[in-house]
Amino acid sequence: MKIKENNRMKRAGKLAGLVLLVIGFALSVFPESADAQIAVKGETVYTMNGNAISNGVVLIRDGKIERVGSANRVNIPSGYEVHEAKVVTPGLIDARSVVGLAGYYNQDHDQDQLETSSAVQPELRASDSYNAREYLVQYLREHGITTIQTGHGPGAVISGQMMIIKPVGDTVDQALVQDGTMLSMTLGSGVSRAFNSPGTRSKAVAMLRQELIRAKDYAAKRAEGETNGTDLKSEVMADLIDGKITAMINVQTAQDINTAVRLQREFGFPMVLEGAAEAYLLIDEIKEAGVPIIIHPKMARPGGAMKNVSFETASKLREAGIPVAFQSGYEGYVPKTRVVRYEAAIAAANGLGMENTLHALTIGAAEILGIADRVGSLERGKDADIAMFDGDPFEYLTNVQGVIINGEVVYKPE
Repeated sequence: MKIKENNRMKRAGKLAGLVLLVIGFALSVFPESADAQIAVKGETVYTMNGNAISNGVVLIRDGKIERVGSANRVNIPSGYEVHEAKVVTPGLIDARSVVGLAGYYNQDHDQDQLETSSAVQPELRASDSYNAREYLVQYLREHGITTIQTGHGPGAVISGQMMIIKPVGDTVDQALVQDGTMLSMTLGSGVSRAFNSPGTRSKAVAMLRQELIRAKDYAAKRAEGETNGTDLKSEVMADLIDGKITAMINVQTAQDINTAVRLQREFGFPMVLEGAAEAYLLIDEIKEAGVPIIIHPKMARPGGAMKNVSFETASKLREAGIPVAFQSGYEGYVPKTRVVRYEAAIAAANGLGMENTLHALTIGAAEILGIADRVGSLERGKDADIAMFDGDPFEYLTNVQGVIINGEVVYKPE
């Protein structure tokens, strides 16, 4: 009996050891991420939900912000991983990019931002081309950018649908926040000459107007149950007419801005202007239309339709009460992306100021993109997306000290 009992005990011991081995292996393969408990301490914490907090603390649990306040009111529980920085802000938001579609190598295999077989292709989805493993995605993340609206570039009358991602994960599904957010359009001389048509402004507007007329008819039939949902182009355009998707129209000159505003007034679809180099010439008209602006990259080279760009445009729009966000946009040369923090810094130094610039780069952008319930400010229950700096985020020599997305530390410099 004693021999049998000893054998049972040995077998039980071996089984327990095997279980511990399996658990240890699982923990090594699947480390804690969103379940992490983190405390971020900052000499100054900009919550974008009230005044900045001196000597502030942000507590993070299960990927969400748990509590925010001054260090003398918020105790850090034992077991929390502590990170410290001079300046703490919400994660920065790039409101218009092509990153993940336009890649680092600038070769045919990583350039999916503009399909040139037709000038009108609303059915194209950015999520079908997005490469989550693209190096430029990681590059932007390391600069404190935690949310990006990316997708098809300007250049077609209708280039395709945009999407909102976070620069994390290895697949589009892991990165995706929202699909089909805006419809990328272009009017004016920005329409690529790669297309046989349109060749002039009036032709581009006529093509767009025709699509909108068809969309109104299709939307009416859809409302009556007379469609089967298999016409991808018509479905998306009807969504625009019904206000389920927003037109993001790339225009630069006052002439083209005015055309976009007139079209929006004619058909009533939701719209955001993108680029808008000469917006300062039409401030009253833009304000009356109630249209937000994703301002052009501030360091864009003046020339062509952008010959009259101004460093002060964002400041003038803000002063007039017009919502503004910043973008990295698209560049036709390597490395194919700008860093939106540096673009915004130019506006900060030219009348907008540090806190107004930070507002436009965080909660202001989140409001324009319709995701302010999740990101853009440091508030209880929101996604734990945080950028940490060793100084003013808009000073060129300031370094990123850490980046947290969804409660996980995704970047920490050596």
